[in-house]
Amino acid sequence: MDKNLNINKNTKQVQEEYPLIEHLEEIKKRLKYILIVLVVLFIAGYSQGKTLVHFFQAPILSALPEGSSLTMLKVAEMFFVEVKVSFIAALMVSMPFILYQLWLFIAPGLYMHERRYIYSFVFFASILFIIGAAFAYFIVFPFGFKFFLSYAQNAAYNVTATLAMSDYIDFVMQLVLAFGIVFELPAIVFLLAKIGIINEEMLIKYRRYAIVIIFILAAILTPPDPFSQLIMAFPLLLLYQLSIYIAKVFGREPENIKEVAIYE
Repeated sequence: MDKNLNINKNTKQVQEEYPLIEHLEEIKKRLKYILIVLVVLFIAGYSQGKTLVHFFQAPILSALPEGSSLTMLKVAEMFFVEVKVSFIAALMVSMPFILYQLWLFIAPGLYMHERRYIYSFVFFASILFIIGAAFAYFIVFPFGFKFFLSYAQNAAYNVTATLAMSDYIDFVMQLVLAFGIVFELPAIVFLLAKIGIINEEMLIKYRRYAIVIIFILAAILTPPDPFSQLIMAFPLLLLYQLSIYIAKVFGREPENIKEVAIYE
């Protein structure tokens, strides 16, 4: 199938323009590779299901009041809990590969000199995802669980905390993924700035709208309580400021060079 090539004679930069059908085939190929890796890592993770369950249980067990417990309310509940924690573990471990496939998909739209940032992008984005997930696990969970479960220690309410294991794991997975994804903001800005879609001036101009979107996004991605929303919105605001600096440093320079299209 023919491809269009844009060549800049002065800088020896090349861009490939794929027809729509080739874009769809490329997406299909990248998704297939990602699925294969996820399945392999899921199987490996499921073989260590008990260890993973204990890992995800740790934050809540340290915060449970005396006499409280996690419970199994349904016959197949723990089976699905192991499936869920195995999937989230597979997703987190495979994140560098997923990001690498994403880069390979958008690489044809970049100039040759910009494609050398592939390893920096994958490394930077992977680290940000891990930092986001770790922020949820080591900071948000201990503080948040102690705050919410403190109500069970209040004699005025006369309640005992008995938590369903499946509901707890769903809650943890939602927050871990949400924080991991939103912490990718600087990496996404880096990518869009290199492509030339956004720049520093644009991010500054629309900052007030971004703040509103951040709070809406925090409300969507977190459980429906003000604490979770604020604790996600605050680091997002800091990441947005960091993104402005990243767009300034790594953004594509304005180009006034005429490009010539040739066809194979």
